[in-house]
Amino acid sequence: MLSVSNLSVQFGKRVLFDEVNIRFTQGNCYGIIGANGAGKSTFLKILAGEIDPTSGQVNLEHGRRMSVLEQNHNAYDDIAVLETVVMGNKPLFKIKKEIDALYADYSDENADKIGELQVKFEEMNGWNADSDAATLLSNLGIAESLHYTLMSDMDSKLKVRVLLAQALFGNPDVLIMDEPTNDLDYETISWLENFLASYENTVIVVSHDRHFLDAVCTNIADIDFGKMNSFSGNYSFWYESSQLAARQRAQQNKKAEDKAKELQEFIQRFSANVAKSKQATSRKKMLEKLKIEDIKPSSRRYPAIIFEQEREAGDQILNIENLAASSDDGELLFQKLNLNLAKGDKVAVISRDSRATTAFYEIINGNRKPDSGSFHWGITTAQSYLPADNSNFFNQDLNLVDWLRQWAKTKEEKEEVYIRGFLGKMLFSGEEALKKCTVLSGGEKVRCMLSRMMMLRANVLMLDEPTNHLDLESITAFNNSLKNYKGTVIFTTHDHQFAQTVANRIVELTPKNTIDRYLTFDEYMSDKAIREQRDKMYAIPV
Repeated sequence: MLSVSNLSVQFGKRVLFDEVNIRFTQGNCYGIIGANGAGKSTFLKILAGEIDPTSGQVNLEHGRRMSVLEQNHNAYDDIAVLETVVMGNKPLFKIKKEIDALYADYSDENADKIGELQVKFEEMNGWNADSDAATLLSNLGIAESLHYTLMSDMDSKLKVRVLLAQALFGNPDVLIMDEPTNDLDYETISWLENFLASYENTVIVVSHDRHFLDAVCTNIADIDFGKMNSFSGNYSFWYESSQLAARQRAQQNKKAEDKAKELQEFIQRFSANVAKSKQATSRKKMLEKLKIEDIKPSSRRYPAIIFEQEREAGDQILNIENLAASSDDGELLFQKLNLNLAKGDKVAVISRDSRATTAFYEIINGNRKPDSGSFHWGITTAQSYLPADNSNFFNQDLNLVDWLRQWAKTKEEKEEVYIRGFLGKMLFSGEEALKKCTVLSGGEKVRCMLSRMMMLRANVLMLDEPTNHLDLESITAFNNSLKNYKGTVIFTTHDHQFAQTVANRIVELTPKNTIDRYLTFDEYMSDKAIREQRDKMYAIPV
Protein backbone atom coordinates (compact mmCIF):
# COMPACT_ATOMS: atom_id res chain seq x y z
CA MET A 1 0.00 0.00 0.00
CA LEU A 2 2.59 2.58 1.16
CA SER A 3 6.33 2.00 1.51
CA VAL A 4 9.34 4.01 2.64
CA SER A 5 12.73 3.10 1.17
CA ASN A 6 16.16 4.18 2.44
CA LEU A 7 14.75 7.40 3.84
CA SER A 8 17.19 9.78 5.49
CA VAL A 9 16.59 13.28 6.84
CA GLN A 10 19.32 15.62 8.02
CA PHE A 11 19.08 19.22 9.24
CA GLY A 12 22.57 20.67 9.32
CA LYS A 13 24.65 18.26 11.39
CA ARG A 14 21.63 16.70 13.04
CA VAL A 15 20.51 13.37 11.58
CA LEU A 16 16.80 12.86 12.20
CA PHE A 17 16.33 9.65 10.17
CA ASP A 18 19.02 7.29 8.93
CA GLU A 19 18.16 4.81 6.15
CA VAL A 20 14.59 4.11 7.32
CA ASN A 21 12.75 1.28 5.58
CA ILE A 22 9.17 0.46 6.50
CA ARG A 23 6.02 -0.76 4.80
CA PHE A 24 2.46 0.19 5.78
CA THR A 25 -0.09 -2.43 4.72
CA GLN A 26 -3.84 -2.37 4.21
CA GLY A 27 -6.14 -3.04 7.14
CA ASN A 28 -3.64 -1.92 9.77
CA CYS A 29 -3.40 1.18 11.94
CA TYR A 30 0.15 2.31 12.74
CA GLY A 31 0.88 4.48 15.76
CA ILE A 32 4.07 6.50 15.23
CA ILE A 33 5.81 7.05 18.57
CA GLY A 34 9.08 8.60 19.67
CA ALA A 35 10.45 11.07 22.18
CA ASN A 36 9.84 14.79 21.68
CA GLY A 37 11.99 15.94 18.77
CA ALA A 38 12.38 12.44 17.35
CA GLY A 39 10.70 13.55 14.12
CA LYS A 40 7.17 12.12 14.30
CA SER A 41 5.41 15.07 12.67
CA THR A 42 8.26 15.50 10.18
CA PHE A 43 7.84 11.87 9.14
CA LEU A 44 4.11 12.36 8.52
CA LYS A 45 4.83 15.45 6.41
CA ILE A 46 7.29 13.45 4.32
CA LEU A 47 4.67 10.72 3.77
CA ALA A 48 2.17 13.38 2.72
CA GLY A 49 4.63 14.96 0.29
CA GLU A 50 4.69 18.27 2.15
CA ILE A 51 8.47 18.19 2.64
CA ASP A 52 11.22 16.27 0.88
CA PRO A 53 13.65 13.89 2.58
CA THR A 54 17.40 14.34 2.24
CA SER A 55 17.48 10.99 0.43
CA GLY A 56 15.26 7.98 -0.14
CA GLN A 57 11.69 7.84 -1.34
CA VAL A 58 8.06 7.27 -0.43
CA ASN A 59 5.95 5.10 -2.73
CA LEU A 60 2.16 5.02 -2.72
CA GLU A 61 0.64 2.15 -4.68
CA HIS A 62 -0.72 3.31 -8.06
CA GLY A 63 -4.38 4.27 -8.01
CA ARG A 64 -4.50 4.68 -4.23
CA ARG A 65 -5.67 7.88 -2.54
CA MET A 66 -4.11 9.48 0.52
CA SER A 67 -5.87 11.84 2.90
CA VAL A 68 -4.19 14.02 5.54
CA LEU A 69 -5.81 15.66 8.55
CA GLU A 70 -5.44 19.43 8.02
CA GLN A 71 -3.44 21.17 10.78
CA ASN A 72 -4.22 24.74 9.69
CA HIS A 73 -7.63 25.37 11.22
CA ASN A 74 -8.15 28.53 9.14
CA ALA A 75 -7.32 27.02 5.77
CA TYR A 76 -10.96 26.84 4.63
CA ASP A 77 -12.44 29.94 6.29
CA ASP A 78 -14.09 31.19 3.07
CA ILE A 79 -15.80 27.86 2.36
CA ALA A 80 -19.02 26.35 3.72
CA VAL A 81 -18.78 23.44 6.14
CA LEU A 82 -20.34 20.79 3.88
CA GLU A 83 -18.21 21.74 0.88
CA THR A 84 -15.09 21.71 3.08
CA VAL A 85 -15.78 18.08 3.90
CA VAL A 86 -16.39 17.09 0.26
CA MET A 87 -13.07 18.73 -0.64
CA GLY A 88 -11.42 15.94 1.34
CA ASN A 89 -11.83 13.68 -1.71
CA LYS A 90 -9.73 15.78 -4.08
CA PRO A 91 -10.30 13.75 -7.29
CA LEU A 92 -14.08 13.75 -6.74
CA PHE A 93 -14.18 17.45 -5.89
CA LYS A 94 -12.11 18.32 -8.96
CA ILE A 95 -14.59 16.57 -11.25
CA LYS A 96 -17.49 18.23 -9.45
CA LYS A 97 -16.00 21.70 -10.03
CA GLU A 98 -15.29 20.90 -13.70
CA ILE A 99 -18.93 19.86 -14.24
CA ASP A 100 -20.17 23.01 -12.48
CA ALA A 101 -17.88 25.19 -14.63
CA LEU A 102 -19.04 23.54 -17.87
CA TYR A 103 -22.70 23.96 -16.91
CA ALA A 104 -22.07 27.62 -16.10
CA ASP A 105 -20.85 28.10 -19.69
CA TYR A 106 -23.02 25.45 -21.33
CA SER A 107 -22.83 24.81 -25.06
CA ASP A 108 -23.33 21.92 -27.45
CA GLU A 109 -19.56 21.67 -27.74
CA ASN A 110 -19.01 20.78 -24.07
CA ALA A 111 -22.11 18.59 -23.66
CA ASP A 112 -20.13 15.44 -24.48
CA LYS A 113 -17.43 16.45 -21.98
CA ILE A 114 -20.08 16.91 -19.28
CA GLY A 115 -21.44 13.46 -20.04
CA GLU A 116 -17.99 11.86 -19.70
CA LEU A 117 -17.35 13.62 -16.42
CA GLN A 118 -20.75 12.65 -15.04
CA VAL A 119 -20.02 8.98 -15.74
CA LYS A 120 -16.77 9.27 -13.73
CA PHE A 121 -18.62 11.21 -11.06
CA GLU A 122 -21.23 8.48 -10.74
CA GLU A 123 -18.55 5.76 -10.55
CA MET A 124 -17.05 7.67 -7.60
CA ASN A 125 -20.48 7.80 -5.89
CA GLY A 126 -20.43 11.56 -6.41
CA TRP A 127 -24.21 12.00 -6.42
CA ASN A 128 -24.27 10.87 -2.79
CA ALA A 129 -21.31 13.05 -1.76
CA ASP A 130 -23.33 15.74 -0.01
CA SER A 131 -25.49 13.27 1.91
CA ASP A 132 -22.46 11.19 2.89
CA ALA A 133 -20.66 14.32 4.08
CA ALA A 134 -23.73 15.40 6.05
CA THR A 135 -23.92 11.99 7.76
CA LEU A 136 -20.25 12.17 8.68
CA LEU A 137 -20.69 15.65 10.13
CA SER A 138 -23.71 14.58 12.16
CA ASN A 139 -21.78 11.61 13.57
CA LEU A 140 -19.11 14.07 14.70
CA GLY A 141 -21.64 16.27 16.46
CA ILE A 142 -22.01 19.03 13.85
CA ALA A 143 -25.71 19.97 13.75
CA GLU A 144 -27.40 20.03 10.34
CA SER A 145 -28.18 23.72 10.83
CA LEU A 146 -24.40 24.41 10.63
CA HIS A 147 -23.68 22.47 7.44
CA TYR A 148 -23.93 25.54 5.19
CA THR A 149 -22.20 27.91 7.62
CA LEU A 150 -18.86 29.39 6.56
CA MET A 151 -15.91 27.82 8.32
CA SER A 152 -14.83 31.28 9.50
CA ASP A 153 -18.05 31.49 11.54
CA MET A 154 -17.54 28.13 13.24
CA ASP A 155 -16.38 27.72 16.83
CA SER A 156 -12.72 26.66 16.88
CA LYS A 157 -13.49 23.31 18.54
CA LEU A 158 -16.17 22.54 15.94
CA LYS A 159 -13.72 23.44 13.17
CA VAL A 160 -11.50 20.59 14.34
CA ARG A 161 -14.38 18.16 13.86
CA VAL A 162 -15.12 19.47 10.36
CA LEU A 163 -11.47 19.00 9.35
CA LEU A 164 -11.58 15.52 10.83
CA ALA A 165 -14.66 14.77 8.71
CA GLN A 166 -12.78 16.11 5.67
CA ALA A 167 -9.89 13.71 6.29
CA LEU A 168 -12.25 10.75 6.71
CA PHE A 169 -14.50 11.59 3.77
CA GLY A 170 -14.56 9.27 0.80
CA ASN A 171 -12.89 6.31 2.47
CA PRO A 172 -9.24 7.15 1.61
CA ASP A 173 -6.83 4.25 1.07
CA VAL A 174 -4.25 5.84 3.37
CA LEU A 175 -5.30 8.14 6.20
CA ILE A 176 -2.62 10.24 7.94
CA MET A 177 -3.44 12.04 11.18
CA ASP A 178 -1.22 14.09 13.47
CA GLU A 179 -2.75 14.42 16.95
CA PRO A 180 -6.36 13.86 15.81
CA THR A 181 -7.79 13.91 19.35
CA ASN A 182 -6.60 17.45 20.14
CA ASP A 183 -9.57 19.68 21.08
CA LEU A 184 -12.05 16.79 20.79
CA ASP A 185 -14.37 15.86 23.66
CA TYR A 186 -14.66 12.34 25.05
CA GLU A 187 -17.75 11.46 23.02
CA THR A 188 -16.15 12.46 19.72
CA ILE A 189 -12.90 10.66 20.57
CA SER A 190 -14.90 7.54 21.39
CA TRP A 191 -16.71 7.76 18.04
CA LEU A 192 -13.38 8.17 16.23
CA GLU A 193 -11.88 5.19 18.10
CA ASN A 194 -14.77 2.96 17.04
CA PHE A 195 -14.61 4.25 13.46
CA LEU A 196 -10.88 3.60 13.09
CA ALA A 197 -10.98 0.24 14.87
CA SER A 198 -13.17 -1.09 12.06
CA TYR A 199 -11.52 0.90 9.25
CA GLU A 200 -10.49 -1.42 6.43
CA ASN A 201 -7.73 0.72 4.90
CA THR A 202 -4.39 2.00 6.20
CA VAL A 203 -4.16 4.51 9.04
CA ILE A 204 -0.95 6.22 10.21
CA VAL A 205 -1.33 8.32 13.34
CA VAL A 206 0.70 10.33 15.83
CA SER A 207 -0.98 10.80 19.20
CA HIS A 208 -0.08 11.37 22.84
CA ASP A 209 -3.37 9.77 23.92
CA ARG A 210 -2.46 6.28 25.15
CA HIS A 211 -6.07 5.06 25.35
CA PHE A 212 -6.60 6.16 21.75
CA LEU A 213 -3.44 4.37 20.57
CA ASP A 214 -4.51 1.23 22.42
CA ALA A 215 -8.02 1.37 20.97
CA VAL A 216 -7.08 1.83 17.31
CA CYS A 217 -3.53 0.60 16.68
CA THR A 218 -2.61 -2.83 15.34
CA ASN A 219 1.06 -1.82 15.04
CA ILE A 220 3.44 0.61 16.71
CA ALA A 221 6.25 2.19 14.67
CA ASP A 222 8.89 3.39 17.10
CA ILE A 223 11.38 6.10 16.18
CA ASP A 224 14.57 5.54 18.17
CA PHE A 225 18.24 6.29 17.37
CA GLY A 226 17.19 7.67 13.95
CA LYS A 227 15.67 4.34 12.96
CA MET A 228 12.07 3.15 12.79
CA ASN A 229 10.99 -0.29 13.92
CA SER A 230 7.46 -1.65 13.59
CA PHE A 231 5.96 -3.92 16.26
CA SER A 232 2.65 -5.81 16.23
CA GLY A 233 0.23 -4.76 18.94
CA ASN A 234 -0.91 -1.51 20.51
CA TYR A 235 0.93 1.07 22.60
CA SER A 236 0.53 -0.70 25.96
CA PHE A 237 1.98 -3.87 24.48
CA TRP A 238 4.97 -1.97 23.08
CA TYR A 239 5.52 -0.15 26.40
CA GLU A 240 5.32 -3.26 28.55
CA SER A 241 7.50 -5.29 26.18
CA SER A 242 10.19 -2.60 26.09
CA GLN A 243 10.15 -2.49 29.90
CA LEU A 244 10.41 -6.29 29.99
CA ALA A 245 13.39 -6.16 27.62
CA ALA A 246 15.08 -3.55 29.81
CA ARG A 247 14.60 -5.69 32.93
CA GLN A 248 15.89 -8.78 31.19
CA ARG A 249 18.92 -6.95 29.86
CA ALA A 250 19.69 -5.78 33.38
CA GLN A 251 19.53 -9.40 34.59
CA GLN A 252 22.48 -10.65 32.60
CA ASN A 253 22.75 -13.91 34.56
CA LYS A 254 19.15 -14.93 33.99
CA LYS A 255 18.89 -18.15 31.99
CA ALA A 256 17.64 -18.03 28.42
CA GLU A 257 14.81 -20.45 29.16
CA ASP A 258 13.64 -18.30 32.09
CA LYS A 259 13.61 -15.25 29.83
CA ALA A 260 11.66 -17.11 27.16
CA LYS A 261 9.10 -18.30 29.72
CA GLU A 262 8.64 -14.76 31.03
CA LEU A 263 8.15 -13.49 27.48
CA GLN A 264 5.64 -16.23 26.69
CA GLU A 265 3.59 -15.47 29.80
CA PHE A 266 3.70 -11.75 29.02
CA ILE A 267 2.40 -12.21 25.46
CA GLN A 268 -0.35 -14.60 26.55
CA ARG A 269 -1.51 -12.14 29.23
CA PHE A 270 -1.77 -9.33 26.71
CA SER A 271 -3.39 -11.50 24.05
CA ALA A 272 -6.08 -12.57 26.52
CA ASN A 273 -7.08 -8.94 27.06
CA VAL A 274 -7.48 -8.03 23.40
CA ALA A 275 -10.88 -6.56 22.56
CA LYS A 276 -10.47 -5.87 18.85
CA SER A 277 -10.36 -8.75 16.38
CA LYS A 278 -7.66 -7.14 14.22
CA GLN A 279 -5.42 -6.76 17.25
CA ALA A 280 -6.08 -10.35 18.31
CA THR A 281 -4.93 -11.57 14.89
CA SER A 282 -1.79 -9.45 15.08
CA ARG A 283 -0.96 -10.76 18.55
CA LYS A 284 -1.43 -14.37 17.48
CA LYS A 285 1.02 -13.91 14.60
CA MET A 286 3.43 -12.15 16.91
CA LEU A 287 3.19 -14.94 19.48
CA GLU A 288 4.24 -17.43 16.81
CA LYS A 289 7.22 -15.39 15.60
CA LEU A 290 8.53 -13.24 18.44
CA LYS A 291 11.88 -14.04 20.02
CA ILE A 292 13.70 -12.51 22.93
CA GLU A 293 16.08 -10.72 20.57
CA ASP A 294 13.16 -9.06 18.77
CA ILE A 295 12.17 -6.81 21.66
CA LYS A 296 14.64 -4.18 22.70
CA PRO A 297 14.74 -1.73 25.59
CA SER A 298 13.89 1.81 24.60
CA SER A 299 16.31 4.71 24.89
CA ARG A 300 13.50 6.85 26.30
CA ARG A 301 14.09 8.79 29.50
CA TYR A 302 11.19 8.96 31.95
CA PRO A 303 11.07 11.89 34.39
CA ALA A 304 10.94 11.08 38.10
CA ILE A 305 7.69 12.76 39.13
CA ILE A 306 7.17 12.27 42.86
CA PHE A 307 4.58 14.34 44.74
CA GLU A 308 5.01 14.44 48.50
CA GLN A 309 3.05 16.29 51.19
CA GLU A 310 4.79 18.59 53.65
CA ARG A 311 1.98 17.72 56.04
CA GLU A 312 -1.19 15.70 55.79
CA ALA A 313 -4.42 17.67 55.51
CA GLY A 314 -7.29 17.38 57.96
CA ASP A 315 -10.77 16.20 57.06
CA GLN A 316 -11.95 19.58 55.77
CA ILE A 317 -10.51 20.13 52.28
CA LEU A 318 -12.80 22.34 50.20
CA ASN A 319 -16.41 23.40 50.58
CA ILE A 320 -18.21 25.06 47.64
CA GLU A 321 -21.73 26.48 47.89
CA ASN A 322 -23.93 27.42 44.93
CA LEU A 323 -21.05 28.53 42.69
CA ALA A 324 -21.81 29.90 39.21
CA ALA A 325 -19.74 31.43 36.40
CA SER A 326 -20.30 32.95 32.97
CA SER A 327 -18.06 33.66 30.00
CA ASP A 328 -16.87 37.15 29.08
CA ASP A 329 -19.78 37.53 26.67
CA GLY A 330 -22.33 36.52 29.31
CA GLU A 331 -22.90 32.88 28.35
CA LEU A 332 -23.61 30.74 31.40
CA LEU A 333 -20.83 28.18 31.88
CA PHE A 334 -22.00 26.45 35.06
CA GLN A 335 -24.24 27.03 38.05
CA LYS A 336 -25.54 25.36 41.22
CA LEU A 337 -22.13 23.88 42.00
CA ASN A 338 -22.19 22.47 45.53
CA LEU A 339 -19.18 20.41 46.44
CA ASN A 340 -17.65 19.11 49.66
CA LEU A 341 -14.23 17.68 48.95
CA ALA A 342 -13.05 14.87 51.23
CA LYS A 343 -9.46 13.97 52.05
CA GLY A 344 -8.10 11.52 49.47
CA ASP A 345 -10.64 12.42 46.80
CA LYS A 346 -9.24 12.38 43.28
CA VAL A 347 -11.83 14.31 41.32
CA ALA A 348 -12.01 14.55 37.55
CA VAL A 349 -13.81 17.82 36.78
CA ILE A 350 -15.28 17.59 33.29
CA SER A 351 -17.48 19.64 30.97
CA ARG A 352 -18.31 19.77 27.29
CA ASP A 353 -17.14 23.38 27.43
CA SER A 354 -13.49 23.74 28.46
CA ARG A 355 -14.16 27.37 29.42
CA ALA A 356 -16.26 26.05 32.31
CA THR A 357 -13.53 23.91 33.83
CA THR A 358 -10.89 26.63 33.43
CA ALA A 359 -13.22 29.20 35.06
CA PHE A 360 -13.73 26.77 37.95
CA TYR A 361 -9.99 26.47 38.63
CA GLU A 362 -9.39 30.20 38.30
CA ILE A 363 -12.18 30.89 40.82
CA ILE A 364 -11.03 28.44 43.50
CA ASN A 365 -7.47 29.78 43.11
CA GLY A 366 -8.64 33.33 43.72
CA ASN A 367 -7.76 34.55 40.22
CA ARG A 368 -11.35 35.21 39.16
CA LYS A 369 -14.60 36.15 40.87
CA PRO A 370 -17.66 33.91 40.49
CA ASP A 371 -21.06 35.19 39.38
CA SER A 372 -22.44 33.91 42.66
CA GLY A 373 -21.68 31.48 45.45
CA SER A 374 -18.70 30.96 47.71
CA PHE A 375 -15.89 28.52 48.51
CA HIS A 376 -13.73 27.85 51.56
CA TRP A 377 -10.48 25.91 51.83
CA GLY A 378 -9.73 23.90 54.97
CA ILE A 379 -7.19 25.56 57.24
CA THR A 380 -4.81 22.58 57.01
CA THR A 381 -4.74 22.53 53.22
CA ALA A 382 -1.84 23.69 51.06
CA GLN A 383 -2.71 23.99 47.39
CA SER A 384 -0.63 23.82 44.24
CA TYR A 385 -2.09 24.71 40.83
CA LEU A 386 -1.06 23.80 37.29
CA PRO A 387 -3.11 26.05 34.97
CA ALA A 388 -3.91 25.24 31.35
CA ASP A 389 -2.20 28.52 30.37
CA ASN A 390 1.11 28.83 32.23
CA SER A 391 2.56 31.70 30.15
CA ASN A 392 2.46 34.17 33.06
CA PHE A 393 5.00 32.06 34.92
CA PHE A 394 7.63 32.44 32.20
CA ASN A 395 7.78 36.15 31.37
CA GLN A 396 11.01 36.87 33.32
CA ASP A 397 14.45 36.43 31.78
CA LEU A 398 15.69 33.85 34.31
CA ASN A 399 17.62 30.62 33.98
CA LEU A 400 15.79 27.55 35.27
CA VAL A 401 17.67 27.40 38.58
CA ASP A 402 16.78 31.03 39.40
CA TRP A 403 13.25 30.47 38.05
CA LEU A 404 12.57 27.58 40.43
CA ARG A 405 14.30 29.37 43.33
CA GLN A 406 11.33 31.81 43.41
CA TRP A 407 9.28 29.19 45.23
CA ALA A 408 11.94 28.11 47.73
CA LYS A 409 10.89 28.63 51.36
CA THR A 410 14.04 28.03 53.37
CA LYS A 411 17.75 28.80 53.05
CA GLU A 412 18.45 25.14 52.28
CA GLU A 413 15.83 25.08 49.52
CA LYS A 414 17.44 28.10 47.86
CA GLU A 415 20.77 26.31 47.44
CA GLU A 416 21.57 25.51 43.81
CA VAL A 417 22.29 21.86 44.55
CA TYR A 418 18.85 21.45 46.13
CA ILE A 419 17.08 23.16 43.22
CA ARG A 420 19.03 21.20 40.61
CA GLY A 421 17.74 18.04 42.26
CA PHE A 422 14.15 18.90 41.36
CA LEU A 423 15.10 20.05 37.87
CA GLY A 424 17.14 16.88 37.34
CA LYS A 425 14.12 14.73 38.14
CA MET A 426 12.36 16.46 35.25
CA LEU A 427 15.31 15.79 32.89
CA PHE A 428 16.90 19.26 33.15
CA SER A 429 20.43 18.21 34.05
CA GLY A 430 23.83 19.85 33.59
CA GLU A 431 23.74 22.86 31.27
CA GLU A 432 20.02 22.28 30.63
CA ALA A 433 19.31 23.71 34.09
CA LEU A 434 20.87 27.04 33.06
CA LYS A 435 18.84 27.65 29.90
CA LYS A 436 16.54 30.67 29.93
CA CYS A 437 12.90 30.04 30.85
CA THR A 438 11.78 32.37 28.04
CA VAL A 439 12.98 29.96 25.33
CA LEU A 440 11.35 26.78 26.63
CA SER A 441 9.05 24.63 24.55
CA GLY A 442 5.51 23.91 25.71
CA GLY A 443 6.51 20.51 27.10
CA GLU A 444 9.55 21.95 28.89
CA LYS A 445 7.38 24.60 30.55
CA VAL A 446 5.01 21.96 31.88
CA ARG A 447 7.96 19.95 33.23
CA CYS A 448 9.20 23.11 34.98
CA MET A 449 5.76 23.64 36.47
CA LEU A 450 5.85 20.06 37.75
CA SER A 451 9.26 20.74 39.35
CA ARG A 452 7.66 23.71 41.07
CA MET A 453 4.72 21.61 42.31
CA MET A 454 7.01 18.89 43.64
CA MET A 455 9.07 21.46 45.55
CA LEU A 456 5.96 23.02 47.12
CA ARG A 457 4.90 19.67 48.66
CA ALA A 458 1.21 20.61 48.70
CA ASN A 459 -1.51 18.31 50.00
CA VAL A 460 -4.01 19.43 47.34
CA LEU A 461 -3.08 19.40 43.65
CA MET A 462 -5.16 21.21 41.02
CA LEU A 463 -4.43 20.35 37.40
CA ASP A 464 -6.13 21.91 34.37
CA GLU A 465 -5.28 19.84 31.27
CA PRO A 466 -1.91 18.76 32.72
CA THR A 467 -0.94 16.47 29.83
CA ASN A 468 -1.04 19.22 27.20
CA HIS A 469 2.37 19.46 25.44
CA LEU A 470 3.84 16.46 27.29
CA ASP A 471 5.31 13.46 25.50
CA LEU A 472 4.14 9.91 26.18
CA GLU A 473 7.01 9.25 28.59
CA SER A 474 6.19 12.26 30.75
CA ILE A 475 2.45 11.50 30.65
CA THR A 476 3.08 7.92 31.77
CA ALA A 477 5.34 9.03 34.66
CA PHE A 478 2.86 11.78 35.64
CA ASN A 479 -0.05 9.35 35.55
CA ASN A 480 1.75 6.85 37.78
CA SER A 481 2.74 9.54 40.27
CA LEU A 482 -0.86 10.69 40.75
CA LYS A 483 -2.06 7.12 41.27
CA ASN A 484 0.45 6.84 44.14
CA TYR A 485 -0.10 10.34 45.58
CA LYS A 486 -1.67 10.24 49.06
CA GLY A 487 -3.14 13.74 48.99
CA THR A 488 -6.21 15.18 47.26
CA VAL A 489 -6.32 15.85 43.52
CA ILE A 490 -8.70 17.93 41.40
CA PHE A 491 -7.96 17.62 37.71
CA THR A 492 -9.30 18.04 34.20
CA THR A 493 -7.90 16.09 31.27
CA HIS A 494 -8.79 14.84 27.81
CA ASP A 495 -6.47 11.87 28.36
CA HIS A 496 -8.88 8.94 28.82
CA GLN A 497 -6.39 6.65 30.57
CA PHE A 498 -5.31 9.46 32.88
CA ALA A 499 -8.93 10.05 33.93
CA GLN A 500 -9.76 6.35 34.28
CA THR A 501 -6.73 5.38 36.36
CA VAL A 502 -6.57 8.42 38.68
CA ALA A 503 -10.13 9.59 39.38
CA ASN A 504 -12.38 8.03 42.03
CA ARG A 505 -14.99 10.78 41.67
CA ILE A 506 -16.45 12.63 38.68
CA VAL A 507 -17.88 16.15 38.83
CA GLU A 508 -19.43 17.50 35.63
CA LEU A 509 -20.12 21.22 35.18
CA THR A 510 -23.06 22.14 32.94
CA PRO A 511 -25.06 25.34 32.31
CA LYS A 512 -28.07 23.92 34.20
CA ASN A 513 -26.71 21.99 37.16
CA THR A 514 -23.83 19.83 38.39
CA ILE A 515 -23.52 16.06 38.37
CA ASP A 516 -21.40 14.54 41.14
CA ARG A 517 -20.73 10.79 41.35
CA TYR A 518 -18.24 8.53 43.14
CA LEU A 519 -17.49 6.42 40.07
CA THR A 520 -14.55 5.68 37.83
CA PHE A 521 -14.45 7.59 34.58
CA ASP A 522 -15.49 4.60 32.45
CA GLU A 523 -18.36 3.78 34.81
CA TYR A 524 -19.56 7.37 34.61
CA MET A 525 -19.35 7.66 30.82
CA SER A 526 -21.05 4.30 30.18
CA ASP A 527 -23.97 4.83 32.58
CA LYS A 528 -27.11 5.23 30.45
CA ALA A 529 -29.06 7.17 33.08
CA ILE A 530 -26.18 9.61 33.60
CA ARG A 531 -25.79 10.03 29.84
CA GLU A 532 -29.46 10.98 29.48
CA GLN A 533 -29.14 13.37 32.41
CA ARG A 534 -26.06 14.98 30.89
CA ASP A 535 -27.73 15.57 27.52
CA LYS A 536 -30.58 17.44 29.22
CA MET A 537 -28.24 19.69 31.17
CA TYR A 538 -26.46 21.38 28.30
CA ALA A 539 -28.32 24.38 26.90
CA ILE A 540 -26.94 23.71 23.40
CA PRO A 541 -26.34 20.08 22.41
CA VAL A 542 -22.77 19.41 21.27
